[in-house]
Amino acid sequence: MTKYGKPLPIQSNPLATRADMQDALRQLCEPLVPYYSEGKAHLKLGETGSGCTSETAEMEGFSRVLWGLAPLAAGGGDSGLWKLYTEGIRNGTNPGHEEYWGIVNDYDQKLVEMASFGLAMAMAPEQVWQPLSDVEKGRFFDWFNQINERPVYDCNWLFFLVMVNLGFKKLGLPYDREQMNANLDRIDAFYLSDGWYSDGIGGHCDYYGPFAIHYYGLIYAEWMGEEDPKRAALYKERASAFAKDFIYWFAGDGSALPYGRSLTYRFSQAAFWSALAYAGVEVFPYGVMKGIVLRHLRWWFAQPIFEADGRLSIGYAYPNLVMAENYNAPGSPYWAFKTFLPLALPEEHPFWQAEELPLPELNERSLQRSPHLIIQRQEASNHIVAFNAGHPSTNEHTHTAAKYEKFAYSNQFGFSVPRAEWGLAQGAYDSMLALSEGDRIYRVKRKAEQTLIEPGVIYTVWKPWLDVEVQTWLIVGAPWHVRIHRIASSRYLDAADGGFALGVEDRQGKRTLQEGKEQGGALAVSALGASGIRLLFGSGQAELVHPNANTNVLYARTVIPTVTASLQPGVHWMATGVYGNPGSKTRDCAEEWETAPRVDYENDSFNVYIGKESIYKLTNVGIERIEA
Repeated sequence: MTKYGKPLPIQSNPLATRADMQDALRQLCEPLVPYYSEGKAHLKLGETGSGCTSETAEMEGFSRVLWGLAPLAAGGGDSGLWKLYTEGIRNGTNPGHEEYWGIVNDYDQKLVEMASFGLAMAMAPEQVWQPLSDVEKGRFFDWFNQINERPVYDCNWLFFLVMVNLGFKKLGLPYDREQMNANLDRIDAFYLSDGWYSDGIGGHCDYYGPFAIHYYGLIYAEWMGEEDPKRAALYKERASAFAKDFIYWFAGDGSALPYGRSLTYRFSQAAFWSALAYAGVEVFPYGVMKGIVLRHLRWWFAQPIFEADGRLSIGYAYPNLVMAENYNAPGSPYWAFKTFLPLALPEEHPFWQAEELPLPELNERSLQRSPHLIIQRQEASNHIVAFNAGHPSTNEHTHTAAKYEKFAYSNQFGFSVPRAEWGLAQGAYDSMLALSEGDRIYRVKRKAEQTLIEPGVIYTVWKPWLDVEVQTWLIVGAPWHVRIHRIASSRYLDAADGGFALGVEDRQGKRTLQEGKEQGGALAVSALGASGIRLLFGSGQAELVHPNANTNVLYARTVIPTVTASLQPGVHWMATGVYGNPGSKTRDCAEEWETAPRVDYENDSFNVYIGKESIYKLTNVGIERIEA
């Protein structure tokens, strides 16, 4: 996005040094200045609404900027916003001022936003605390101390109280050590294995592990290492284990895997690596972690994520309310400022002194059992695909099925969310099997009844209706993977198995799509790559579905190769070969397209062939690997 036809300053920042990163934060903050309220306690960045009140949303916007300002100050950097923030804090915590932030309710969004002030109390006391009079300091403490009197959701929210009380401790104020310990003990119950946390008991494993639970845990470890050495060491140990899996979510070009909710927080995807560096956990060389952070920021600042004046928009790779959460207010994207935590480190710190390094050599495939994923990497095309078994429970967040239950998620093809409920174009069912009773209202996998993950194959049982059971096998691979579905139904059903969603335009907005359909197959090729699907077994036909605009998180307009079929009541088998190769041209992918996988079926058993070898034997009761 440009201003008056010229690039924004952030878009020409080389992001190579500490000074560049300091400048980047200032460049992101400068466009915000006209949007602060008269009393400076509110930041109103737009007119779109969220689940909280407008007043709370404006307090959220004000607060989230502190995730960047506080580390900047701790590292000796200056910002012209501090005078404004001192005034805003005075007024926001003053019950007699018209911009008072108000009484905090149970489960209030304001409790979320208090965490950034905990960071600021510890890192920037000269800016947020020392300028206040004794009376103002009393009001400040009283307002933030409300967090010790209010319940929060049983998830990453438990850490917000910890952050505020750590801030109180740093300032020498009374703090609730007992409640801190109780919350930390409860968070321990979310721990799974190999460094992974779920976001609450039975919750998903997503970015709330790295940019929330691990992030706060590493800050705790750094601040409380002497007083609570056992817990500090545990947090560092778990973060080290997690890093060895999480690194597979990042590509060499700086992009990361879009998966799960809260994707409008964008470059917070790399905040975990910033926290590792801040806490001195060198699980990978500092140069590697520095490279992940800086390349990630460069990738994001090259995307059209900005409003015309430089404000961050709601969306992912472009402004998009369709994929947003109910809790996404105009100021919500500034959660991404968490990634600026290394600015608290001095210039002489090894993180800043290290030469930026590329990703280390990684395996082509990583089995990650806690999040129910197998990560497949194509290094040459910077492609990451996460094959997904699904989860035993769901939640009520927006587009949960699309964000957590697709068969595959890709950093180059993204994923899509429904625009509305009518038909395949509105539903945008990429990497999903969608089923309808002939009324064009489709159901997809919302949770998994049973899952099994082996090194190269995923097995899932799911029920779109109580009397319809689908067994799905995913044979992992790239650019080809295979899906086999056994559909047992007492209903007449229309089925649609969608491949990867392909952007149809180049980076300049020029339409570059070439379409091809043949018996049992459909292929789409554009400047962004190639996506196709072949029917390997069962009845049906292949077509190219053009979903509604703004359904995909990466590209505003896409095409989804899809196999469709009409099924009578009974048991049906469907097998598809799904092709996805980013960056391909037609001449580059023609040979790959012609060497599709194949399957042989006999007595409810499949042999799957990729190339000339039989890879797996799949039955309706299990999986047997034939030949590696």
